[in-house]
Amino acid sequence: MRHIYRIATIAVNMVKERKWIMKETADPEVVSRLSSELGIDPVLAELLVHRDIRTFEEARAFFRPDLKGLHDPFLMKDMDLAVSRVRRAVEEKTPVLVYGDYDVDGTTAVALVYSFLKRLTSEVDFYIPDRYDEGYGVSFQGIDWAAENGFGLVIALDCGIKANDKIEYAKSKGVDFIICDHHLPENEIPHAVAVLDPKRQDCTYPFDDLSGCGVGFKLVQAYSARYGIPFEELVPLLDLLAVSIASDLVSVVGENRILAHFGLKQLNENPRTGLSAMIRLSGLDPSHITIDDIVFKIGPRINAAGRMESGRVAVELLTATDEQEAERIGTEINQYNNERKSIDREITQEALEMVQSGSCLSSGNATIVYNPSWHKGVVGIVASRLVEAFYKPTVVLTKSQSNGMVTGSARSVHGFDLYDAIESCADLLENFGGHLYAAGLTLKEENLPEFCRRIEDFIGGRITSDMLTPVIHVDSMLDFDRITPKFVRILKQFQPFGPGNSAPVFLTENVYDNGNGRRVGADAGHLKLELIQESQPYRHISAIAFNKADHFDHIKNGNPIDICYTIVENYYRGIANIQLRIKDIHDRDEDFI
Repeated sequence: MRHIYRIATIAVNMVKERKWIMKETADPEVVSRLSSELGIDPVLAELLVHRDIRTFEEARAFFRPDLKGLHDPFLMKDMDLAVSRVRRAVEEKTPVLVYGDYDVDGTTAVALVYSFLKRLTSEVDFYIPDRYDEGYGVSFQGIDWAAENGFGLVIALDCGIKANDKIEYAKSKGVDFIICDHHLPENEIPHAVAVLDPKRQDCTYPFDDLSGCGVGFKLVQAYSARYGIPFEELVPLLDLLAVSIASDLVSVVGENRILAHFGLKQLNENPRTGLSAMIRLSGLDPSHITIDDIVFKIGPRINAAGRMESGRVAVELLTATDEQEAERIGTEINQYNNERKSIDREITQEALEMVQSGSCLSSGNATIVYNPSWHKGVVGIVASRLVEAFYKPTVVLTKSQSNGMVTGSARSVHGFDLYDAIESCADLLENFGGHLYAAGLTLKEENLPEFCRRIEDFIGGRITSDMLTPVIHVDSMLDFDRITPKFVRILKQFQPFGPGNSAPVFLTENVYDNGNGRRVGADAGHLKLELIQESQPYRHISAIAFNKADHFDHIKNGNPIDICYTIVENYYRGIANIQLRIKDIHDRDEDFI
């Protein structure tokens, strides 16, 4: 395996070493045969082999996702029980409450199941817990509200798998629960009417990486199959599922690849009224929406509702049928997002200054910062920013205005299980949850010094220098003359990209700007370049390099660089142009380490 090292300026004048790792060369005979059978460039054939696609038939299945490839929903543990209970509620006109988390996955899941049930019964409503008063997941307040308002059945989406005590409380109030979750359960499964979670140890469902919205969709699919609703009538729900899959960063392989593919098709061709408004307000080309557009444009806006106001507003948008109403709600959410970005920038700057000045709680093995006045809704985003800057496991904390507890979010670096670190401090915490790379936690302020000490010790004893080095995995070397319209057309068929099927990263050496390169962006922090490869001086190709303005002087002076990048189609006023999205730059007069 080839290892390429370079020095990269990250942020706030912090210098981190980035490692470029070239993937192992695939079996040349397999690549050559596949390239010949498919009539594609060997580079593209090698990308397929790296995805364990080695035959014409496997390639056809990969390039042509088919809804017939979805699994039978009744393979999921408790599905029969769930469908039967929903049917009884519909027949008996029992009021049903669709309950979900306040993030994108939760709100899309609620919108999907609520939209479906509205066709079956008028006795249905939805509930999103308040991020600040109730916190994540099923809450006692939510159960009380359901009981007081006569709801006999609650369908919990994207939450509930650890709500054992809450489910028992609901029973005492005469409220049944169906749980549709995708998080890892504890040893004891809640005693609900049905618990749908492909990660249950006793569940043999063939695909265990569905989003919370995906589990909700399987419930809808199962109900429809049993009671004669044509699958075609479910297709309009798939745009919600695409937004969920992209935003929740579940793997885009297997069943998720099929659902994301057809969800994007729906989103581009006939999106629901609320998402259509969101696309307009995001400034996106309405017929060329990609996973990246969801991750960076649509998802953050939907999330902003729960961060700044209430996730209920997001569900109102996603279930709106009137265009004017959708535009009004969308504009409101867009404003929340603008407020979120402003607060995010301000708190990020304060946090960076804390670390640089040494006034943070920790800057050794972990970055831990605390300010009781910070907005709780953006601490997760700030934690991600600090990981980008210092590349260490990071915890960002503030104080809850509702209960006076210290609360916050944690983010990790590749390869380090931060959830394990936080779990090791469980005796100090009032509440915590999450997964490998992201977690949330709550603790009493007096426990903060001991928490910091133990997190530092835990991380110091387990993290390695490799984990603390940012890595870019490079799929292939590529000369500019191979980036033809046909190459890009076939590369597009690798989409939708995401975890498990990442956008291929290419490396081209010894390229120059043609002299028209410039700094762009509000803070002139990005580069817009027109690049030439030395061996092909008559071929220019456009490139954008976000947060790479520190290389501008070197490039502007005509010096050569090596670049690693992904290839995208950039749409402007309906015209598509091939563009390189540069991930990292190596100034060739720097020495490799």
